Amino acid sequence: MSFERACAVDEVPAGEALGVSVGGLDVAIGRDGDELFAVHDLCSHAHVALSEGEVENCTIECWLHGSKFDLRTGKPTGLPATEPVATFPVDVRDGDVYVDVQTTLNGVTPA
Repeated sequence: MSFERACAVDEVPAGEALGVSVGGLDVAIGRDGDELFAVHDLCSHAHVALSEGEVENCTIECWLHGSKFDLRTGKPTGLPATEPVATFPVDVRDGDVYVDVQTTLNGVTPA
């Protein structure tokens, strides 16, 4: 695994996602309580930034058409999206968020 620093934990707002670039890939960092998750920052339906949407109950919602994705699995939980988004391992160290974009947790390759 090759973790790279994505942001500070306190930069990830509650109820929103933070869009960052890690290893040349756009990633959305979302928070559910004290847990942090990383997904490819591109809706599989409309190809817009998921980081512009809201985060609630471990899901991220696309701002354009309302597709929802589970932050843990990347699977769509609300239409119109039917394809999952890539999810990545996250490690928190000394108040910073590290993401490994070379490894996908769900086997989905970022487009």
